[in-house]
Amino acid sequence: MHELSLVMNILEIAGEQMKAHHAHKLERIELEIGSLAGVEMDAFNFAWEAAVGGTDMAVTEKIIHQIPAKARCLECNLEYSIDHLFSPCPNCGEYLNELLQGKEMRIKSLTKKKKKYNYV
Repeated sequence: MHELSLVMNILEIAGEQMKAHHAHKLERIELEIGSLAGVEMDAFNFAWEAAVGGTDMAVTEKIIHQIPAKARCLECNLEYSIDHLFSPCPNCGEYLNELLQGKEMRIKSLTKKKKKYNYV
């Protein structure tokens, strides 16, 4: 299950950034994952829960933006949505295309928890 190694890498990067910015807890982590990135989302979510359980990250809100795959036909230049790498162009039927988006796997943002002060 490579999803666990993806989760562990994300948590490692988040930990490094927290240390660099003197943050003790994260409020939110936003991820971008392309539909053709090869990530099984059920397995990813299961691995996430297993990895963060019992840690400070357990209360961190995880937001995943799924990026739909798009390609450009190398024959007629039409841009179109695809479900898999070898989807034919809906305009001319050509199979050769340039992938424009859909293989992303990145941390979009990290938001650290702000301290709350009570004033009497």
